[in-house]
Amino acid sequence: MVEIRLATPEDAARMLKIQKEVIQEGEFLLSTIEEFTQTVEGQRTWIEAKQQNDLEVIFVAEVDQQVVGWIVFQSHGRVRVQHSGVMGFMVQHDVRGQGIGQQLLMALLEWAEANPIIEKVSLGVFSTNERAIRMYQKFGFVEEGRKVREIKLNNLYVDDVLMYKFV
Repeated sequence: MVEIRLATPEDAARMLKIQKEVIQEGEFLLSTIEEFTQTVEGQRTWIEAKQQNDLEVIFVAEVDQQVVGWIVFQSHGRVRVQHSGVMGFMVQHDVRGQGIGQQLLMALLEWAEANPIIEKVSLGVFSTNERAIRMYQKFGFVEEGRKVREIKLNNLYVDDVLMYKFV
């Protein structure tokens, strides 16, 4: 059974481990493992900052009391765009396809709908990540635009698909 809950600083090491694993896969994130320098303490500080901001949130998914994924919503931080923000998430490879990403996304959208300020949830996704794009569309996200040939992976170009949902 999957439990979705708010992240705490105690989740930092496990969240960082998942993030490093996903980055090492190399398929769908901008960062490479060589340039990723986040520390457990830095991750704790990042989680604490989200906890102190009413316009930001992090949820984790647990299976058997072990964090297996997480989702974050980050505010743009300026008054004129405080009604919108960007989300992103990571799910451990061996538990993908079990609906954990969908449960995380549902929790985030419920939080956003209940937040009196948030009106728009945005994201960027590699055009090659068709599985993720289908999931976002299932939840009502629509394509807002593309950064054409924005990403270069081993001499192949990929578009950054910008998507949004009003809540």
